[in-house]
Order: sequence, then C-alpha cells, then structure tokens
Amino acid sequence: MSRKLFCQLGPTAYRISVWKGPALRKGKDVLSGRRFAREKSLDPLATCVIKHNSLIRRRLGNVDMELQENKAVNLSLAAPLVSGILIRPGETFSFWRLVGRTSERRGFREGLTISSGETSRGIGGGMCQFTNLIHWMVLHTPLTIVEHHHHDALDLFPDFNRQIPFGTGTSICYNYLDYRFRNDTDATYPLLVWVDGEYLRGELRSDRPQKWKYHIRSEGEGFVREAGTVYRVGRVWREAVDPVTGNRVERKLIRENHARVMYDTSNLEIREQASEENSGN
Repeated sequence: MSRKLFCQLGPTAYRISVWKGPALRKGKDVLSGRRFAREKSLDPLATCVIKHNSLIRRRLGNVDMELQENKAVNLSLAAPLVSGILIRPGETFSFWRLVGRTSERRGFREGLTISSGETSRGIGGGMCQFTNLIHWMVLHTPLTIVEHHHHDALDLFPDFNRQIPFGTGTSICYNYLDYRFRNDTDATYPLLVWVDGEYLRGELRSDRPQKWKYHIRSEGEGFVREAGTVYRVGRVWREAVDPVTGNRVERKLIRENHARVMYDTSNLEIREQASEENSGN
C-alpha cells in the first residue's frame, strides 16, 4: 500500500495543507525583496499598446453552460480588483495578490476548473480566462514574464471560434500557481480590465510609445497520429518589428505544442505521423 500524503490523513490535515501553500508563498515573497504593483489609477494614460476582448460564454465540449454563467459572475467580481493597476519600472504584477482567494463568502460561484488533465467544478472557476487575456496582451510588450503555467500537454476542448494561437493560455490556482510579470523597462504600464456582460475586455497602456511592435504567429499547427494517439502540434513565435522601417528585429520561439487531444477526433484532418520538426528527428 502506498504511503498517504499528509493532506490525506483527515480534514484537519487537509486544512493545514491548504493553509501551508499560500503561507509559504507569502513568506518567500517577503524574503525575495520584490516590489509588487499596488497603486491604481483609473485615468488611462496616452498610449494604448494593445486591447483585447474575450467572449465569456463559450461552448466547451459538453461542459454545463451554467458554469459559464457562473464564470461571468466570477469575472465581474475579479475585474475591479485588477483594473487600473499601475506596473511601474521594477515592479512585479501578481494576479493572486490583487484578486485574493475566490471564496463563496466573497460572492464567487462554482465554475469550471481543470486539474490533472480533467475538468471539474470549483468555487471561483473560470479565472484562467482572466489571466489568458492578460498574458496575450503582455506578449505584445517588452514586459518580462516571471511566472506562467500551462494546462500542459493536453488539448481538452474542440475549438469554437478560437482567436489566438493554441498554447498561449495559462493555468492558475490560488495561491500555488500564479501569473506574474515584471516591468524591466523605464515606462509605466497601466492595466485596465472590465466586463460588459458579453465580453471580458482589457487594455494594456503605457506612458510612452514602445520601441517595437510585437506580433504573435503560429506555424505548423495541426494534428498528428503517433502510435494510435492524436496530438495537436505547432509552434508559436513572437516577432518584434521596427514600426518605422517595418523590418523584423527579433524572432523568438515562445511555445512548442505537442498536446494529446482529449475529445472526439473523427472530424479532424490528421497526419499519420509527426513532422520532422515535432518528432525530434
């Protein structure tokens, strides 16, 4: 018989384990000396770097649409806690430091969660869509991503009107998995987010124009069958472009996908073996 984890020894042990993770994270943050973004201003600064809209109610396979309605409530509660935050030079943005625990007591509802490659339900579910939106905008800036987690190695849902490349999402869990980025520039970046009923909307602004423009491109995206299993493959690149000349000044691989498809693949166009660039040959 395998040895039980401490959190499996009973309700008290479980509560201690739930408390321990966030406490350790807070302690490490204090000792690190990081300066976290705290100040807010609702007055938008002059330059809008990027804006993005994310449809809130999306059909995801056979997921109960009630969870999408609950997600709309959760996002509407979280958005004001983040909107207006100023990320000044040298400061780090932390999603969970701003939003806090998404508890039922604070009005958060049961939404879709993903754990160990499976869908589930949990209070505050749906926050990944919030950090997905932030991450997509941050990719269009020189800001430094310092903590980013994926729903790694799995393609859980068929695409329904996908607007951004597969593999650019995020995975978060209070307070173990955070989404964080640091401002290593000399500009101040305000982040504005709000819910208008249908969309989660965001703007990332700056107090001065950026030197480069950034474009995110997906290449080689498709499906392959390997030893009877279907995978989603492809590469996601970020390109920096000089806005004056139009010349590309940098090209960086930010994600190489090889995710097992977890839904019905009968309607997919599937290659029978991985391309050379994804097989490692």
